[in-house]
Formats: sequence, C-alpha cells, structure tokens
Amino acid sequence: MFRTLDDIGDVNGKRVLVRSDLNVPMDDGKVGDVSRLAATVPTLAGLADAGAKVIVLSHFGRPKGADPKLSLRPVATALAEVLGRPVAFAADCVGPVAEAAVAALAPGGILVLENTRFHAGEEANDSAFVTGLAANGDLYVNDAFSAAHRAHASTEGLAHVLPAFAGRAMAAELDALDKALGSPIHPVAAVVGGAKVSSKLDVLLHLVTRVDHLMIGGAMANTFLAAKGINVGKSLCEHDMTATALDVIARAEAANCIVHLPYDVVVATEFRANAPHRTVNVHEIAADEMVLDLGPAAVEMLGDVLKTCRTLVWNGPLGAFEIVPFDAATVALARIAAALTADGLVSVAGGGDTVAALNHAGAADGFTFVSNAGGAFLEWMEGKALPGVVALDVVPSRG
Repeated sequence: MFRTLDDIGDVNGKRVLVRSDLNVPMDDGKVGDVSRLAATVPTLAGLADAGAKVIVLSHFGRPKGADPKLSLRPVATALAEVLGRPVAFAADCVGPVAEAAVAALAPGGILVLENTRFHAGEEANDSAFVTGLAANGDLYVNDAFSAAHRAHASTEGLAHVLPAFAGRAMAAELDALDKALGSPIHPVAAVVGGAKVSSKLDVLLHLVTRVDHLMIGGAMANTFLAAKGINVGKSLCEHDMTATALDVIARAEAANCIVHLPYDVVVATEFRANAPHRTVNVHEIAADEMVLDLGPAAVEMLGDVLKTCRTLVWNGPLGAFEIVPFDAATVALARIAAALTADGLVSVAGGGDTVAALNHAGAADGFTFVSNAGGAFLEWMEGKALPGVVALDVVPSRG
C-alpha cells in the first residue's frame, strides 16, 4: 500500500521533490487552463506551510532536447498566481543551476525546476539522471497521476531511491478509482463512448469482467450494431472489427455483464451543426444517413438502468457532442448521472473528451470524481498496472 502525506512526518527544513503535472495548454505564452495547476495546490501549499523546501518537477510538451518554447518558466509564473505566493524558477532540473536554486530556497519556499524532458534521461529512466534529480531532495512525492502510466525518471525512478509518498491529488485519484473498479459497490455500470472499438478494445474486454452493465455509445456503437447485422448507412463504423465486437458481447454474456446498445438513434445526411435530422429505430437507418447520437428512448432506458446501480464509470461521449443537436444524449445522461450521484451513486469519469462533454452538460461538478488524466485513466480502465503508482509501493534503496 502506498504512503500519503499523512504518513510523511515532520518536513520542516527538508527538501521535498514533488512530481506535479504542469503540462498545461498555452495560448500566446499564457496558460489557457489552470485546472491542473489548481490541482497541485493542496500538496504544494500543505508542504510549504509545514516548512518544507518544495521543489517541483514536471515535464512540458514533447521537446527534443532543450527547447525555449517549452520552458516551464511561464508556467511557474502562472502557478505563483494560482498559489497566491512566490514561486522561484531554476533554468535546469539537474546539475549546478538546479543545485544552486535549491540551496537558496528557504523553508516554506516553492521552486519549479525546468522541464525534465529537456534531458534524454527523463524518458529513458536513466539511473544517472535519477541520481541527479534525487541529489536535490530528501523525500519524493508523486502528485501526477496523469503521468503515472509512464516509467520515467521523475515519475517512477525517484520512488526507488527516495522515501516516496502520494500527494493529495494522486491519493484522491487512486481512492476514487478504487471505489469505481477496484472494490466497487455493485451493481456497477460503465458508459463507454468514442469513435473506435479498436482504440478501446482493451477497455471493453476488461470492463466486461468488472461491471454489471456496459453501455456503449458514440460511433463505436455503430460497429456493434453492424456486428448484429444492422445496416448503419454512412455512419462511422469499423466494419473490420465486427467479429471483435461479437467477441466482446460473448465475453460479456459469459461474465453476466449486460451490454446495452441503442435501439433508437438520431441520424442526418451530413455532419454539421443543426443539420436536418430525424430520430429512428436502428433498423430504419437509410443508406445515405449517419448516426450522430443516441435517441431519447435509448437514453431513457440507460437512465432507468443507472437508477438500479450503485457505481458508475464513464469514458467517452454518447454522440457528436461538439455540435448541436447531437449533444442531446450525452447531456441528458450526464445530468441523470449527476442527479443520481446526489442520491448516493458513486460516479467516476475521465478522459479528455469525457471531461469536455460533462462540462458542456454542466454536470461535471455533480460527479463524485472527474479525472483530468487522459492516457493514465484509459490504461487504468484497461486494468493495466501504472508504473508511477506501482513504484509508490517500493522500499527505497536509500533514505
């Protein structure tokens, strides 16, 4: 079991290396969305208030060597604004520049080190680079679940050489995910949407062994409908995956998991906002039409199923939620889920499109937990071990 900040003890005067996720969207040199920065506040402020010397590590983008355009300097400035306290910056994350900045840091101070990916040793999880990072810390805190699927130096390597702890955001995420799929209260429902079965096959195969109801939406529902012999017209559909879809259904039946596919859908002949459209039974899709959303009867049925469930995991929109009116199903079911959460449903959602869709529905705040982690959340839904999480269980070789 991993240790959290509640187990860290006295940190006054100690150098604490915190792996945060400062990989935020930028617009003309300014941070476009501070939600990831805000998520770091409980850990960074808590450690600083306890007298720690807080040294923040993060990657930013995908640089090939040092790249001024991908410097964390402007992000450090934005972090200071979010924290409401000064944040120092060092132009390197290892070596003399970093060491001097750490040496100058007073207890209670916060320092952001430069982009770890400026060094090839980060992604290679090179032992010499790990040693270089560890030289500036007494303790290690991982607060970046969104990077936990990467076995990099700052996300995994450091946990082997310094006493390691989960930060507040990491601990909250792991607790929520455990309640969703690790040891959930049944019945459990999973909503899985998105474009392709191929990109979420491992998710589907894992979920049918863990949940009681699998609700499939988005364009991937078309592949399942086609597999059952239904003509889906011009709809986005992976016809080469129909045998795989049937295999998922068979595995679900063997595991006593009910797969829910729509029986009414919203179709149009063109993909654009407010395109002429109609709601039809899935057996009535015309050859020149494409499915762009689930129909109201399907949503009502899914809502009724959710009312019988105790836990919900959601990944992916039910339709083309970016354009009206094909956002209706996603919005309606998200609001139903939020209302049920107020009555005790444990609802956990994640994935980039999912977060955007729930925000669009005005329902994100109504969910028990919404993860901003993309790849890490998806790999967790696939049942994979995440290196950054597994490493928190190890006993460090020193410290």
